[in-house]
Amino acid sequence: MEKLALITGSCGLVGSECVRFFSKKGFKVIGIDNNMREVFFGKDASVKWNKTKLKEEIPDYKHFDIDIRDQKSIEKLFKENKFDLIIHTAAQPSHDWAAQEPFTDFTVNANGTLVLLENLRKYAKDAIFIFTSTNKVYGDKPNYLPLVELKKRFELPKNHRYYKGIDESMSIDNSLHSLFGASKLAADILVQEYGKYFGLKTACFRGGCLTGPYHSGVELHGFLSYLVRCCIKGKVYNIYGYKGKQVRDNIHSYDLANAFYHFYKKPRCGEVYNIGGGRFSNISMLEAIELVEKICKKKLDYEYVDKARTGDHMWWITDNSKFQAHYPRWKLTYDITRILEEIYLYQRKVY
Repeated sequence: MEKLALITGSCGLVGSECVRFFSKKGFKVIGIDNNMREVFFGKDASVKWNKTKLKEEIPDYKHFDIDIRDQKSIEKLFKENKFDLIIHTAAQPSHDWAAQEPFTDFTVNANGTLVLLENLRKYAKDAIFIFTSTNKVYGDKPNYLPLVELKKRFELPKNHRYYKGIDESMSIDNSLHSLFGASKLAADILVQEYGKYFGLKTACFRGGCLTGPYHSGVELHGFLSYLVRCCIKGKVYNIYGYKGKQVRDNIHSYDLANAFYHFYKKPRCGEVYNIGGGRFSNISMLEAIELVEKICKKKLDYEYVDKARTGDHMWWITDNSKFQAHYPRWKLTYDITRILEEIYLYQRKVY
Protein backbone atom coordinates (compact mmCIF):
# COMPACT_ATOMS: atom_id res chain seq x y z
CA MET A 1 0.00 0.00 0.00
CA GLU A 2 1.32 3.45 -0.95
CA LYS A 3 2.57 5.53 1.98
CA LEU A 4 1.70 9.22 2.39
CA ALA A 5 4.17 11.82 3.65
CA LEU A 6 3.56 15.42 4.68
CA ILE A 7 6.61 17.68 4.36
CA THR A 8 6.53 21.24 5.68
CA GLY A 9 8.93 23.78 4.21
CA SER A 10 8.83 21.53 1.16
CA CYS A 11 10.51 23.99 -1.21
CA GLY A 12 13.45 24.79 1.04
CA LEU A 13 16.78 22.99 1.14
CA VAL A 14 15.93 20.02 3.38
CA GLY A 15 12.23 19.96 2.56
CA SER A 16 12.77 19.69 -1.19
CA GLU A 17 15.48 17.06 -0.71
CA CYS A 18 12.98 15.06 1.36
CA VAL A 19 10.27 15.43 -1.30
CA ARG A 20 12.65 13.99 -3.88
CA PHE A 21 14.10 11.32 -1.58
CA PHE A 22 10.81 9.94 -0.25
CA SER A 23 9.10 10.11 -3.65
CA LYS A 24 11.84 7.80 -4.93
CA LYS A 25 11.14 5.50 -1.98
CA GLY A 26 7.55 5.11 -3.19
CA PHE A 27 5.83 7.70 -0.99
CA LYS A 28 3.14 10.00 -2.24
CA VAL A 29 4.13 13.44 -0.96
CA ILE A 30 2.08 16.45 0.09
CA GLY A 31 4.13 19.60 0.62
CA ILE A 32 3.44 22.78 2.56
CA ASP A 33 5.40 25.95 1.79
CA ASN A 34 4.11 29.53 1.60
CA ASN A 35 7.51 31.00 0.61
CA MET A 36 8.02 32.93 3.85
CA ARG A 37 11.75 32.68 3.18
CA GLU A 38 11.27 35.54 0.71
CA VAL A 39 9.49 37.54 3.44
CA PHE A 40 12.38 36.90 5.82
CA PHE A 41 15.33 37.49 3.50
CA GLY A 42 14.15 39.16 0.28
CA LYS A 43 13.80 38.18 -3.37
CA ASP A 44 17.08 36.22 -3.60
CA ALA A 45 15.77 33.83 -0.94
CA SER A 46 12.54 32.97 -2.77
CA VAL A 47 11.89 29.24 -3.17
CA LYS A 48 9.34 29.56 -5.99
CA TRP A 49 11.91 28.20 -8.45
CA ASN A 50 12.18 25.04 -6.36
CA LYS A 51 8.41 24.57 -6.24
CA THR A 52 8.36 24.72 -10.05
CA LYS A 53 11.16 22.14 -10.26
CA LEU A 54 9.43 19.78 -7.84
CA LYS A 55 6.19 19.89 -9.82
CA GLU A 56 8.12 19.19 -13.04
CA GLU A 57 10.15 16.34 -11.56
CA ILE A 58 7.41 14.67 -9.49
CA PRO A 59 4.06 14.64 -11.33
CA ASP A 60 1.99 13.43 -8.35
CA TYR A 61 3.55 15.89 -5.89
CA LYS A 62 0.73 17.92 -4.30
CA HIS A 63 1.54 21.40 -2.98
CA PHE A 64 -0.30 23.70 -0.56
CA ASP A 65 0.62 27.34 0.14
CA ILE A 66 -0.35 27.06 3.80
CA ASP A 67 1.12 28.83 6.81
CA ILE A 68 1.94 26.22 9.49
CA ARG A 69 0.42 28.57 12.10
CA ASP A 70 -3.00 28.33 10.39
CA GLN A 71 -4.73 25.81 12.64
CA LYS A 72 -7.90 25.53 10.51
CA SER A 73 -6.05 24.80 7.27
CA ILE A 74 -3.63 22.36 8.92
CA GLU A 75 -6.49 20.55 10.66
CA LYS A 76 -8.37 20.26 7.35
CA LEU A 77 -5.29 18.71 5.76
CA PHE A 78 -4.94 16.16 8.55
CA LYS A 79 -8.65 15.31 8.50
CA GLU A 80 -8.61 14.71 4.74
CA ASN A 81 -5.41 12.65 4.59
CA LYS A 82 -4.00 9.65 6.47
CA PHE A 83 -0.33 10.52 6.91
CA ASP A 84 2.26 7.84 7.61
CA LEU A 85 5.12 10.32 7.95
CA ILE A 86 5.43 14.02 8.79
CA ILE A 87 8.77 15.76 8.22
CA HIS A 88 8.71 19.26 9.68
CA THR A 89 11.37 21.52 8.17
CA ALA A 90 9.46 24.84 7.94
CA ALA A 91 11.04 27.53 10.11
CA GLN A 92 12.36 31.04 10.57
CA PRO A 93 16.06 30.06 10.47
CA SER A 94 18.10 33.19 11.26
CA HIS A 95 19.64 34.56 14.50
CA ASP A 96 19.65 38.11 13.21
CA TRP A 97 16.16 38.15 11.73
CA ALA A 98 14.62 36.76 14.94
CA ALA A 99 15.74 39.84 16.88
CA GLN A 100 13.92 42.09 14.40
CA GLU A 101 10.56 40.36 14.81
CA PRO A 102 10.52 38.12 17.90
CA PHE A 103 6.78 37.43 17.74
CA THR A 104 6.95 36.23 14.15
CA ASP A 105 10.02 34.12 14.88
CA PHE A 106 8.44 32.46 17.92
CA THR A 107 5.02 31.85 16.41
CA VAL A 108 6.53 30.27 13.28
CA ASN A 109 9.07 28.11 15.09
CA ALA A 110 7.23 27.22 18.31
CA ASN A 111 3.51 27.78 17.74
CA GLY A 112 3.63 26.34 14.22
CA THR A 113 5.25 23.20 15.58
CA LEU A 114 2.58 22.94 18.28
CA VAL A 115 -0.18 23.17 15.66
CA LEU A 116 1.36 20.25 13.77
CA LEU A 117 1.89 18.17 16.91
CA GLU A 118 -1.68 18.61 18.11
CA ASN A 119 -3.01 17.49 14.73
CA LEU A 120 -0.60 14.57 14.81
CA ARG A 121 -2.01 13.55 18.21
CA LYS A 122 -5.64 13.93 17.13
CA TYR A 123 -5.61 12.55 13.59
CA ALA A 124 -2.35 10.69 12.88
CA LYS A 125 -1.15 9.14 16.15
CA ASP A 126 0.45 6.19 14.33
CA ALA A 127 2.50 8.41 12.01
CA ILE A 128 6.21 9.15 12.46
CA PHE A 129 7.01 12.82 13.19
CA ILE A 130 10.49 14.14 12.38
CA PHE A 131 11.55 17.66 13.36
CA THR A 132 14.57 19.52 12.01
CA SER A 133 15.82 21.15 15.18
CA THR A 134 19.21 22.90 15.46
CA ASN A 135 22.45 22.83 17.40
CA LYS A 136 21.57 26.40 18.44
CA VAL A 137 19.45 24.85 21.22
CA TYR A 138 22.77 24.60 23.12
CA GLY A 139 23.23 28.36 22.89
CA ASP A 140 26.80 29.64 23.02
CA LYS A 141 27.84 26.89 25.46
CA PRO A 142 30.39 25.51 22.92
CA ASN A 143 32.22 28.86 23.04
CA TYR A 144 33.33 28.09 26.59
CA LEU A 145 35.21 24.98 25.54
CA PRO A 146 39.04 25.27 25.85
CA LEU A 147 39.53 26.15 22.19
CA VAL A 148 43.03 26.51 20.75
CA GLU A 149 43.64 29.14 18.08
CA LEU A 150 45.45 27.74 15.03
CA LYS A 151 46.50 29.51 11.84
CA LYS A 152 43.17 29.05 10.03
CA ARG A 153 40.76 27.64 12.62
CA PHE A 154 39.85 27.16 16.23
CA GLU A 155 40.27 23.60 17.46
CA LEU A 156 39.92 21.46 20.58
CA PRO A 157 42.81 19.54 22.12
CA LYS A 158 42.76 15.92 20.93
CA ASN A 159 42.36 14.61 24.47
CA HIS A 160 39.18 16.62 25.08
CA ARG A 161 35.92 14.65 25.49
CA TYR A 162 34.29 16.64 22.68
CA TYR A 163 37.23 16.49 20.24
CA LYS A 164 35.44 13.95 18.03
CA GLY A 165 32.33 16.12 18.23
CA ILE A 166 29.66 17.44 20.57
CA ASP A 167 27.05 14.92 21.67
CA GLU A 168 23.64 15.26 23.31
CA SER A 169 25.15 15.48 26.81
CA MET A 170 25.93 19.20 26.42
CA SER A 171 23.67 21.33 28.63
CA ILE A 172 21.07 23.61 27.09
CA ASP A 173 20.99 25.81 30.23
CA ASN A 174 22.81 28.97 31.32
CA SER A 175 23.90 30.11 27.89
CA LEU A 176 23.06 32.80 25.33
CA HIS A 177 20.85 31.23 22.69
CA SER A 178 19.67 34.15 20.52
CA LEU A 179 15.90 34.48 20.15
CA PHE A 180 16.01 32.05 17.22
CA GLY A 181 17.74 29.47 19.41
CA ALA A 182 15.10 29.98 22.10
CA SER A 183 12.15 29.53 19.72
CA LYS A 184 13.68 26.41 18.18
CA LEU A 185 14.40 25.03 21.66
CA ALA A 186 10.75 25.55 22.62
CA ALA A 187 9.72 23.55 19.55
CA ASP A 188 12.36 20.91 20.26
CA ILE A 189 11.06 20.35 23.81
CA LEU A 190 7.47 20.15 22.52
CA VAL A 191 8.43 17.45 20.01
CA GLN A 192 10.16 15.46 22.74
CA GLU A 193 7.22 15.90 25.12
CA TYR A 194 4.57 14.81 22.61
CA GLY A 195 6.67 11.71 22.04
CA LYS A 196 7.25 10.82 25.69
CA TYR A 197 3.96 12.07 27.20
CA PHE A 198 1.58 10.77 24.52
CA GLY A 199 3.71 7.84 23.30
CA LEU A 200 4.01 9.28 19.78
CA LYS A 201 6.87 8.38 17.44
CA THR A 202 8.74 11.70 17.33
CA ALA A 203 12.35 12.75 16.90
CA CYS A 204 14.37 15.97 17.00
CA PHE A 205 17.39 16.11 14.70
CA ARG A 206 19.68 18.86 15.99
CA GLY A 207 21.57 19.79 12.86
CA GLY A 208 24.68 21.87 12.41
CA CYS A 209 24.99 23.56 9.01
CA LEU A 210 22.65 21.91 6.52
CA THR A 211 23.66 22.40 2.92
CA GLY A 212 23.34 21.31 -0.70
CA PRO A 213 22.56 22.64 -4.19
CA TYR A 214 18.88 23.37 -3.48
CA HIS A 215 19.69 26.04 -0.89
CA SER A 216 18.51 29.59 -1.64
CA GLY A 217 21.44 30.93 0.39
CA VAL A 218 21.54 34.54 1.57
CA GLU A 219 23.82 36.48 3.91
CA LEU A 220 21.72 35.75 6.99
CA HIS A 221 21.29 32.03 6.30
CA GLY A 222 22.97 29.35 4.20
CA PHE A 223 26.63 30.29 4.34
CA LEU A 224 28.19 27.80 1.89
CA SER A 225 25.57 28.45 -0.78
CA TYR A 226 25.89 32.21 -0.31
CA LEU A 227 29.70 32.03 -0.25
CA VAL A 228 29.79 30.25 -3.62
CA ARG A 229 27.28 32.72 -5.07
CA CYS A 230 29.39 35.70 -3.95
CA CYS A 231 32.48 34.19 -5.55
CA ILE A 232 30.72 33.44 -8.85
CA LYS A 233 29.04 36.87 -9.06
CA GLY A 234 31.97 38.93 -7.74
CA LYS A 235 29.96 40.11 -4.72
CA VAL A 236 31.60 41.15 -1.44
CA TYR A 237 31.30 38.53 1.31
CA ASN A 238 31.32 39.64 4.97
CA ILE A 239 33.02 37.58 7.67
CA TYR A 240 31.49 38.28 11.07
CA GLY A 241 33.90 37.98 14.00
CA TYR A 242 36.19 35.30 15.43
CA LYS A 243 38.94 36.24 12.90
CA GLY A 244 37.23 34.02 10.33
CA LYS A 245 38.45 30.97 12.25
CA GLN A 246 35.01 29.79 13.35
CA VAL A 247 34.49 26.11 12.50
CA ARG A 248 31.30 24.47 11.23
CA ASP A 249 30.52 20.94 10.24
CA ASN A 250 28.29 20.63 7.19
CA ILE A 251 25.87 17.84 6.32
CA HIS A 252 24.45 17.45 2.82
CA SER A 253 20.66 17.48 2.67
CA TYR A 254 20.69 14.01 1.04
CA ASP A 255 22.56 12.49 3.99
CA LEU A 256 20.08 14.12 6.36
CA ALA A 257 17.05 12.87 4.39
CA ASN A 258 18.59 9.40 4.47
CA ALA A 259 18.94 9.66 8.27
CA PHE A 260 15.23 10.52 8.44
CA TYR A 261 14.47 7.41 6.38
CA HIS A 262 16.42 5.19 8.77
CA PHE A 263 14.46 6.64 11.70
CA TYR A 264 11.18 6.13 9.82
CA LYS A 265 11.93 2.43 9.34
CA LYS A 266 12.67 1.92 13.05
CA PRO A 267 11.07 4.81 15.00
CA ARG A 268 11.35 5.65 18.69
CA CYS A 269 9.36 7.94 21.03
CA GLY A 270 10.56 11.47 21.88
CA GLU A 271 14.11 10.90 20.69
CA VAL A 272 16.88 13.51 20.26
CA TYR A 273 19.88 13.26 17.95
CA ASN A 274 22.75 15.59 17.18
CA ILE A 275 23.32 15.23 13.45
CA GLY A 276 25.94 16.82 11.25
CA GLY A 277 29.03 16.42 9.11
CA GLY A 278 31.19 15.60 12.12
CA ARG A 279 34.91 15.06 11.66
CA PHE A 280 34.09 13.73 8.17
CA SER A 281 32.89 17.09 6.83
CA ASN A 282 33.85 20.34 8.59
CA ILE A 283 35.59 23.57 7.71
CA SER A 284 36.47 27.02 9.08
CA MET A 285 35.44 30.23 7.37
CA LEU A 286 38.99 30.97 6.19
CA GLU A 287 39.38 27.39 4.95
CA ALA A 288 36.01 27.60 3.15
CA ILE A 289 37.04 30.79 1.35
CA GLU A 290 40.30 29.13 0.25
CA LEU A 291 38.48 26.03 -1.03
CA VAL A 292 35.76 28.01 -2.81
CA GLU A 293 38.39 30.14 -4.58
CA LYS A 294 40.10 26.94 -5.73
CA ILE A 295 36.84 25.40 -7.00
CA CYS A 296 35.62 28.60 -8.69
CA LYS A 297 39.12 29.39 -10.01
CA LYS A 298 38.81 33.03 -8.96
CA LYS A 299 39.42 35.23 -5.93
CA LEU A 300 36.63 36.08 -3.52
CA ASP A 301 36.23 39.71 -2.50
CA TYR A 302 35.60 39.64 1.24
CA GLU A 303 35.63 42.02 4.21
CA TYR A 304 36.01 41.36 7.91
CA VAL A 305 33.50 42.74 10.44
CA ASP A 306 34.99 42.63 13.94
CA LYS A 307 31.74 41.66 15.64
CA ALA A 308 30.37 38.14 15.83
CA ARG A 309 26.68 37.42 15.49
CA THR A 310 24.88 37.14 18.83
CA GLY A 311 24.92 33.57 20.11
CA ASP A 312 27.06 32.36 17.20
CA HIS A 313 29.37 29.39 17.66
CA MET A 314 33.15 29.67 17.49
CA TRP A 315 33.42 25.92 16.97
CA TRP A 316 30.90 23.22 16.26
CA ILE A 317 31.59 19.67 15.16
CA THR A 318 28.87 17.07 15.72
CA ASP A 319 29.29 13.69 17.35
CA ASN A 320 26.86 11.43 15.46
CA SER A 321 27.63 8.42 17.67
CA LYS A 322 24.18 8.12 19.26
CA PHE A 323 22.34 8.09 15.93
CA GLN A 324 24.87 5.70 14.40
CA ALA A 325 24.52 3.37 17.41
CA HIS A 326 20.75 3.27 16.89
CA TYR A 327 21.03 3.08 13.08
CA PRO A 328 24.40 1.49 12.22
CA ARG A 329 23.66 1.16 8.50
CA TRP A 330 23.45 4.95 8.04
CA LYS A 331 26.61 6.80 7.05
CA LEU A 332 27.73 10.17 5.66
CA THR A 333 28.50 10.20 1.94
CA TYR A 334 29.27 13.87 1.18
CA ASP A 335 32.46 15.47 2.52
CA ILE A 336 33.02 19.23 2.41
CA THR A 337 34.86 19.24 -0.94
CA ARG A 338 32.18 17.20 -2.67
CA ILE A 339 29.48 19.45 -1.18
CA LEU A 340 31.11 22.67 -2.44
CA GLU A 341 31.86 21.24 -5.87
CA GLU A 342 28.22 20.22 -6.28
CA ILE A 343 26.97 23.66 -5.14
CA TYR A 344 29.37 25.34 -7.57
CA LEU A 345 28.33 23.19 -10.56
CA TYR A 346 24.66 23.83 -9.80
CA GLN A 347 25.01 27.58 -9.28
CA ARG A 348 27.21 28.01 -12.35
CA LYS A 349 24.20 27.03 -14.47
CA VAL A 350 22.08 29.65 -12.71
CA TYR A 351 24.54 32.56 -12.49
